[in-house]
Amino acid sequence: MDLRTHAGRSLPDDADRATLLARVFDPEVGGPCVAAVRGERVVDLTAVAPTVAALLERADAVAVARSAEGGRSWPLGELLEATLSGAETARFLAPVDLQVVKAAGVTFVRSMLERVIEERAAGDPARAGEIRARVGAAVRGRIAQLRPGSDEAARVKEVLVAEGLWSQYLEVGIGPDPEIFTKAPVLSAVGTGAEIGVLARSSWNNPEPELVLAVTSAGAPVAATLGNDVNLRDFEGRSALLLTEAKDNNSSCAIGPFLRLFDEHYTLDDARRTEVSLDITGSDGFVLHGVNPVSEISRDVTELISHAFGPHHRYPDGFVLFTGTMFAPTEDRDEPGQGFTHKLGDVVRISSPALGSLVNVVTTAEKAPDWSFGIGELMRNLAGRGAL
Repeated sequence: MDLRTHAGRSLPDDADRATLLARVFDPEVGGPCVAAVRGERVVDLTAVAPTVAALLERADAVAVARSAEGGRSWPLGELLEATLSGAETARFLAPVDLQVVKAAGVTFVRSMLERVIEERAAGDPARAGEIRARVGAAVRGRIAQLRPGSDEAARVKEVLVAEGLWSQYLEVGIGPDPEIFTKAPVLSAVGTGAEIGVLARSSWNNPEPELVLAVTSAGAPVAATLGNDVNLRDFEGRSALLLTEAKDNNSSCAIGPFLRLFDEHYTLDDARRTEVSLDITGSDGFVLHGVNPVSEISRDVTELISHAFGPHHRYPDGFVLFTGTMFAPTEDRDEPGQGFTHKLGDVVRISSPALGSLVNVVTTAEKAPDWSFGIGELMRNLAGRGAL
């Protein structure tokens, strides 16, 4: 599907003052280039830093992105058009490379209740409507304002256990420890314009629009971007032990379009105020819109980072952290009571005024392009180019 109509919305609204990092696949060198968006040009910085992870470790990363002498450059418009049309020319990739891709789950009340519903429905969407009404009536008012891990949360837990309504999802939603998991292998994320994959045998699945933070090896958040934590609700609903099959499949992790570095114009506090929009357009005429206000998160993003990183766990190349979503689409798409699930060809647009627009098309994980460019291939490519 041709996504070029989205090219004009790919950039942040204030792109003229945003410090943007990207990765560009260049067929001439057979691999990715670290790059910065500078006005209407995209400048290759691979000679300065061979990987995005390495560049983010530098104290002068913002200055490097803005003004370091680069190599070749590409017209921004041509790269966007090639990326969104699927052309086999120079094009944008996911803007992260050696960072581990981590994710926090159940960080919003709405998504927490939807996980409880999935669990109670055992992955059967036909039962979800009835369970949604019952669970929502029983617990929504009690937990909407709770601070996770607080004494009040512990008392609510006691009440819910007594009523037979306790769930592993409520445990991580309002208990002392959040859900932190590894979303995808290093280098497996896809960028804007790419296909995203759901397992062919999944009958209940959805996108998860999220703010994604880039964090250094010292645990400092230094940039933000957008992500789609593609999820199979039927798999996770049958058992939380199926989380890997529900979350980690071919092309099931999309990140982009760019990393916006924190600077004097855009800070971590600005990221906390992000409103992430989700728009789905189906070839069947189905249209869905939703908004994920990060300000409604149950735990501050720095708390989530502290559970992923610390004396208990280090990341020598840094990591990126999906911070969770409150948006779990429940609108009926086909039969009443069946809720939402993806169909092949769905166009999924995740956007924010400060971060641009991440656009992908749904296919099956089995039909999506194979992930073939791993860490070994990256090292061989960079070494062959004299970039290491």
